[in-house]
Amino acid sequence: MTGSGYRRRRAQWLWLMLGCGLWLAGCVSSKGLAPTGRTLDVAAVATDTGFNAWPDEHWWTVYGDSALDDLIDHALAAHPDIDVARARIEMAEAAIGFTHSRLLPQVSFAVDSTYQRYPEHGQNRNLGGEGGSDNSIEFKGSYELDFFGRNRAALAAATSNARASAAAQQAVRVSVASTVAQAYFNLARLVAERQVAADTRLQRERILNLVKARVAEGIDSNVELRQAEGALPDIDGELALLDEDINLLRNRLAMLAVVKPDVTAQLSPALTKVAAPVLPTTIPSDLLARRADITAARWEIESTLRGTDVVKAEFYPSVNLTAFAGIASLGLSHLFEAGSGTLGVNPTLSLPVFDADRLRSKLKFADAEVDRAIAEYNHALLTAMSDVVRVVTSLRALEQRQAAQVAAQASAESAYALALQRYKAGLTGYLTVLATESEVLLQRRAATALKARALSLNVELNRALGGGFDAATVTASN
Repeated sequence: MTGSGYRRRRAQWLWLMLGCGLWLAGCVSSKGLAPTGRTLDVAAVATDTGFNAWPDEHWWTVYGDSALDDLIDHALAAHPDIDVARARIEMAEAAIGFTHSRLLPQVSFAVDSTYQRYPEHGQNRNLGGEGGSDNSIEFKGSYELDFFGRNRAALAAATSNARASAAAQQAVRVSVASTVAQAYFNLARLVAERQVAADTRLQRERILNLVKARVAEGIDSNVELRQAEGALPDIDGELALLDEDINLLRNRLAMLAVVKPDVTAQLSPALTKVAAPVLPTTIPSDLLARRADITAARWEIESTLRGTDVVKAEFYPSVNLTAFAGIASLGLSHLFEAGSGTLGVNPTLSLPVFDADRLRSKLKFADAEVDRAIAEYNHALLTAMSDVVRVVTSLRALEQRQAAQVAAQASAESAYALALQRYKAGLTGYLTVLATESEVLLQRRAATALKARALSLNVELNRALGGGFDAATVTASN
């Protein structure tokens, strides 16, 4: 048979083998296997309202507090949670490179030399009893013909997973910045409450001096004196408790920002007033592209869907071409002679003929992964919608609470001033002064708590609206 005839027969056999493989692979069917999860209808939970008051990427700078800016910047640069998310991105990007390499021919170079004593009764009987070496220098190449798109689907899955990891990192950044800001404003609230308590102590000292003067003049008795003296240890106890809470929160803030404790040891932030935020009247549909957790969950669905394509491709044959070229000889003396050249081609067809149970179970598992990803996406979507509704509801209620508190404090301050004036004139007792003073202290603390609540809700609103995340930028960078 001529060389051309041999090659034709060989090609015919290869095509026959491939055809048989396709026919036999039909015995392994994926019929009846598919994900059952369904994503929530966005139109049912969001409305396209044209809301455009989205937070900036560095939304915390609107508070105008350089100390807060420094703490958040340091946290974003050094927080362990962000390091973990960054490592996951690097792992996902490495997976893309590894998966992409499977679409390309693989070439390797090998040098092999094996010394052995040949047995008298082995295959090389003419060398029996002698020692020698088998030597080879070869280039080897292999290439998988991705007929059914398994490697392409794997690359798409790895790419979607990398995008999900990048979005997840942004979600962690928003969470870290929000947590630091919340702790910072809680510290500001405690500092303000301590100032209220310290001012109250000064007032009680002045009242104690007034009572002592009245006792000396015979207007009051020692009963009023003991009451005025007892009011000081009571407020001192409150000051000690506030000092403890402040120091604990300073330490926690140092941990959150990943700074030394001495950086926050003397930190005494003030409650700043920020402009009232623009609130969405309904949940805007753009929220889906503004929340990193929703975007990450969506790309996770895409990744798992491509994963099912990888498994489905395993139901069909795989074809690999392997070739090698080089030189080989027994003994080093003949290795580089003309007759030592070697060349070969090895096409391989793999058929999943009797592997139905394993493949169907693997596909069922992959389908379950899709259902899990869809359920997590739906959960992230509902959580995002709930966050916006909750924060907006609380902010609107806060406006009413602040208006009521302002009126209540004005009334309490007026009553206290009047009671103190009447006490000085000898027209009322000390218990009346204590009662009205307690109400003033309560209202001053309430005012402080509401100011801190306004800042806290402002932080929560920025986080609920995505914290400046933009899905388009992550897509472009990956």
